Amino acid sequence: MESPEEINGHSEAKDETKVVECAVKEESSECTAKEKSIESAVKAIATESVVEEQTTESADKDEACDLILDSPSVEFTIIHNKDKYTVSMPLLSTIAQLKDKLVDMIGVPSKMQKIMIKGLAKDDQTLESLNVSSSSKIMVVGAKLQDIVAVSVANVEEESGSSKSGSSVKEPLCKKKLHLKVLERGIPDDALVGILNIKDPLPPHPLSGMLNKHGGKVRLTFKLEVDQLWIGTKERTQKVAMNTIRHVVSEPIEGHEEYHIVGFQLGTTEASRYWVYWVPAQYVDSIKEAIFGG
Repeated sequence: MESPEEINGHSEAKDETKVVECAVKEESSECTAKEKSIESAVKAIATESVVEEQTTESADKDEACDLILDSPSVEFTIIHNKDKYTVSMPLLSTIAQLKDKLVDMIGVPSKMQKIMIKGLAKDDQTLESLNVSSSSKIMVVGAKLQDIVAVSVANVEEESGSSKSGSSVKEPLCKKKLHLKVLERGIPDDALVGILNIKDPLPPHPLSGMLNKHGGKVRLTFKLEVDQLWIGTKERTQKVAMNTIRHVVSEPIEGHEEYHIVGFQLGTTEASRYWVYWVPAQYVDSIKEAIFGG
């Protein structure tokens, strides 16, 4: 049996253990509380920083808007499809802001507008940087939304009619007799270099070195400042208003996929298509964008 002293010793040891455990728990609780306090402080600082940044950005935007509004205004002329409009805006206004202002005036979505001021103006340029004055006449290129919709509907109906009346398997353009007789002559000696899987903007000079359905030389000039496509041959130059072009079809030439056959539909039916052969592939998308916007 244990003596009274031994029993008392065990009891005291247990009490000491409990005291140590309590101290550890208290210390742990204090550490947790401190960690939570530090975490809350960090979150508060981060939140304050974000709020300050947002406030600064908002203030900068307000300041920029104030600068624009406080800048001198200029009244100039906008020309779209031979219609003229008088517009007044602060000189520090950007081309993007001008486009937004013109949407209700000319009925052309801002993303489909091309503003021509000594060439194509960029959205972030200001009227002041482009030297716009009261004598300026600014050309705007772009088709109205309802015109684009009308053309799209007509094309869908036309394609639907052709699919019902024709074969279920579409014959490539380059296999059709009309085109084959031109393609059999081969790539023209003066053809521009065609590049696959690349989209290039239209060059500042005419696209040349191509053929029409008669095998004659043809060049395409995109006169964006007057919204016209000039189709030039040895005999004459046909000036076509871009908003009268109903559709543009294109297809790679088999065996020479770096070149396309392109058809410009100038009337209501497929018979009105003006065919151009050996168009460099890298320019096809830019040709469509120049005509229909994009």
